[in-house]
Amino acid sequence: MKTSADPVRDYLSAVEREASALPADRRRELLADLAEHIEVTRAERPDVTIGEVLAELGDPRTIAATALAEAGDGVAGTPAPSGAGAPVRQGKVHPLVPLLMLTVPFLVAAVLPYSDATAFLSTLFRVIGAVLLCTSVHWTSAQKTTGVLLTAVLPTLAIAIWKLFAAAPTGDSAANLANLATLVLLAATTAWLWRIRRA
Repeated sequence: MKTSADPVRDYLSAVEREASALPADRRRELLADLAEHIEVTRAERPDVTIGEVLAELGDPRTIAATALAEAGDGVAGTPAPSGAGAPVRQGKVHPLVPLLMLTVPFLVAAVLPYSDATAFLSTLFRVIGAVLLCTSVHWTSAQKTTGVLLTAVLPTLAIAIWKLFAAAPTGDSAANLANLATLVLLAATTAWLWRIRRA
């Protein structure tokens, strides 16, 4: 029996064949996500063979069936192909929800800077927004990572540094300028995430 010189290419080709009913852009995104996952897994776990990595991903038919179901092209109630133990991921949360939770609480906290309750709730909602973004089916892994870094990690770091090292009161012009710059960053990032989201 002839063995392939490039099992990754063969695997991705099989997924592409099985997912031929997907729109071309969704199919490309699926293949890019799989290729990225394979690459990251091989880098993080160099002792694992490529065959084991592909086996962990699962059967190409299963992956294609899951992608079709997520896209709404699968038939509801149709069982997944044999060996499909993983549940089909559905986009249960509207993509606007995490984006608003990452942006609006900061705006409220900037308008009411002296309220401890507002600061706590702002942080809580932003953490929930980051979790919802990370678990969403509407963005790729790289897009989620970029979104969380720009909307949650970077602003939180900036606020922490400001509070630790700035002696100026919250209401002065420097603080207002910092808040405005952070809001611009949040708005630009959430607009970008909204524009590139998957349906």
